[in-house]
Formats: sequence, C-alpha cells, structure tokens
Amino acid sequence: MVPIKSGIFSFVRSLRGRVAGSWPRLTFAVFGAASCMGTAAVLAVASWLLVSFSGRGLAQTNTPVASAGKPAGEPQAPAVLPGSGLAQHDFFYAGEAKDERMSIVRGGQVVWSYTHPGRGEISDAVLEPNGNILFALDKKVVWNFEAPAQTEIHTAQPIGTNSVWFIQNGNPAKFMVIGKASGRIEHQFDLPVKNPASVHGQFRHARLTAAGTILVAHMDSRRVVEYDLDGKVLWSRDATDCWSATPLANGNILIAGGGEKFAREINRKGATVWEWTPADTPEYKFSNVQTVTRLPNGNTIVNNWFNQWSDQIDPGNAPVQAIEVTPDKKVVWALRSWAPPADLGPSTTIQILDGVAGPAILPGKGLAKYPLP
Repeated sequence: MVPIKSGIFSFVRSLRGRVAGSWPRLTFAVFGAASCMGTAAVLAVASWLLVSFSGRGLAQTNTPVASAGKPAGEPQAPAVLPGSGLAQHDFFYAGEAKDERMSIVRGGQVVWSYTHPGRGEISDAVLEPNGNILFALDKKVVWNFEAPAQTEIHTAQPIGTNSVWFIQNGNPAKFMVIGKASGRIEHQFDLPVKNPASVHGQFRHARLTAAGTILVAHMDSRRVVEYDLDGKVLWSRDATDCWSATPLANGNILIAGGGEKFAREINRKGATVWEWTPADTPEYKFSNVQTVTRLPNGNTIVNNWFNQWSDQIDPGNAPVQAIEVTPDKKVVWALRSWAPPADLGPSTTIQILDGVAGPAILPGKGLAKYPLP
C-alpha cells in the first residue's frame, strides 16, 4: 500500500466532457454529475487526477479472455457464470486498486466512469439519494476538510442536508460530524483502537443507522460497536474479523469478514442467524470480503476484493468480483468484468441501483408547492 494523506472535499461538476485536476490522497468530495438517472452521487476515498467520460461500455463476457503462454492453474471460477453479467443489475462500483476507478453500470453498459493513473485506494463509496457526488476534485470546490498530518479518512457519509460525518484514523482516532456551511464540529468523540500507532489498519467502514446512531467496524480490534453521536456505547459484539458492518432493516447486523472471507448476519444477542463462507460455493475462489449487501429480495451480494499490490490478474483465469447468493446459498449471479472498456477493477463497493430513475429527494414541496383551488 502507498503512504496516505486524507481530507474531505466538496465539489460541483458535470459528467460530460473531460476534466482533470489533482488533490490530496484519500480525500472525500461532493460534486454533481449528470447521468442516465438524472444526477449521480458518489462517496469515495483516493488520490485523484480526475478524468470522466460518458459512453457505451461492454457487456460482461462469461468466458475469461484467453491467456497466451501462461499455465491455467486452479480455476478461479466456472467458465460459464450464472446470471446476465453486467446486465443483471444496474449498479455503482468502486474498489481499492492501483487504478483509482469508479463506474456506473446501466443496462449492461458502463455509462459513467472516473479513472486516475495515480496511486491510492477507494475504501468507501456511496451514491447519495439527493444526486450529489461525495468524492473528488473538479472545477468548483464548494467545501473541503483537510485531515491533519498522520491521520487517514476511509469512511464518510452525509448526515442531514448540510453535514458530513466521518471517521479519522489517528492517535487518537475520532468520529466527527462537521457542518459543511459553518465548518463547525457538531459532534466529536474519540474511538478506542487496539494500536494507536498503527493508523492505517484502524477503520475502513462505518454506517449511520435508521435510529441516527453510528455502527462502526473496529477492524484492528475485531469488534462491531454501535455509538450514539456523543460517543456512548449502545451495543457491541466481538467479531473474528470485520472489514465492514451494515445495519439491516430487521435490526440485525451484516458483517464482512475481510481476510477471513465470510459474510455473517448476527442478531442483537450476537448469535449468527445466517452465514456464507467460500466453502458454500467452492467453485468460486475468494481472497478478501470487504463488503456484503443484502438485497430487498433476501439475496446477498458478496464482494471479492483482489489485492493488486501483492498479485496480478491472470486474464485467462480471472476471479469473479462478486457473487449474489440466495438465502440457501445458491449462486444466481456472478460478476467478472476485467477487460476494457468495462474493466471494473477490484471490488470493494457495489451499490445496486435497480429501479432508481432519479434522485430520491426532489426539489420543492411536491403537491404543496402550488395548492389546487
């Protein structure tokens, strides 16, 4: 991994046309981008020289590209994959990779993408319902937060309409909520860590719950903890590994096991109520599970992160970037898209956009804007 410098930026931009600019490593930003859903919204972390393009992509081919003169080795996945490739879902995609890249896939095509030839990692990415992109530098900077030296920021989300929360890895590590307009710190508390001196490995992912609390995956101390915004511990459970933890609508918690490669749903008593491991789908080889997503139909998408810093993709025997499994762990979709112009790269985030035709939050007052007589 590369040395990391962090901060948070907020920007406004247009999708079409090519724009380039540089900004500090592992930084968050907000900007607007026109897309086929009206406006797009993204949260990301990386070191960026930002380049955007709009155009048709390439539908996934289920058979890997042939590799000339290289032994096949152990198959990483079946040659023929279940599902409809890139056409299975509309989704936003990003991942920790040498090439810092984000993409939006619609109708089996890459319709929007940012790419950067530099170094860094995208640890967290969110398509906001209001149509803004919390991501990277462009022409108009509307808000920014520079993380202090010797700290890193890997996860953040908007909270309300005018504030952003984030976790700042450091000594001490901190959870913070900052008003974008005022720059005022609205909430702040220190987060306990196993090793204060090992900043990079402290946190990667946290999520705001429907109750307005914050669910934090303590990656270094292997524990999932729910806090109120003043730092009071409301709930906690040990986890054998926890790259990320996501609150579910049923009140349970969905944990991604990182290097231990599991997707585990636990209830509030800490009991496992559902779990997937690679042993359940042995024909698919997994290296690291950073995030998992529960779909409305009860299926679960399990991401398979590939470490480009320690290995190299064999185009003739490439792993899948994600699988979708049913509650009984049948694979109904597998994503493998490593070839240009639809080279999605390693997988950390897949945010499903099925049925999203525009921003969830619309301007004005709806029918109350102009009352009928």
